[in-house]
Amino acid sequence: MGLLDDLTQFLETRLDEFLKKNPHLELQALEEQLREQEKDTIRLILNLQKQEKKLENEILSLAKDIKLWHERIDKARAANREDLAQAAQEKEASLLRLGNQRWGQMKGVKEQIRQARELVEQIRERQKQVKAKAQQAQAQQSNSGVTSSWNTTQTDYSSYNRAFDPLEEEFRNWEVEQELGEMKQKQRN
Repeated sequence: MGLLDDLTQFLETRLDEFLKKNPHLELQALEEQLREQEKDTIRLILNLQKQEKKLENEILSLAKDIKLWHERIDKARAANREDLAQAAQEKEASLLRLGNQRWGQMKGVKEQIRQARELVEQIRERQKQVKAKAQQAQAQQSNSGVTSSWNTTQTDYSSYNRAFDPLEEEFRNWEVEQELGEMKQKQRN
């Protein structure tokens, strides 16, 4: 597993270096991540709201049953049927406990909804910040393009070398293989 960990760390380092050299890509990745977080959180809120509605319906149904059993207690007592009144009281108490349990669950779900809504607001605020940084980075890129207009040939050539030069690509592959070989050798020792 050490070799795999080394390779993972190496690739993460390379990715970090690449993103530092291309901050606009890093910001795009962050924007996408924030969009996904927002979608997931909104989905969570919708599921929690369904759960809340289900609990509300259960509580209302329990309240009707409790009312029914309370009336039965009164009827049984009026008819001097203490045995039925006692059984009805136990049933009512059981329903009350269940109702209290559902009420507590509903309060918990409402708190989760509140927290999820706060999270959505935080995510949206962060999205605004990232968007502002992206616009700032884009403006800086535009400005650096204007200020370096004297060196356009050199800039074009250097970007050509990095992006499309087959020799550059071959050297990069060779260097990666060398580093992997060194990591394998370290792993064996």
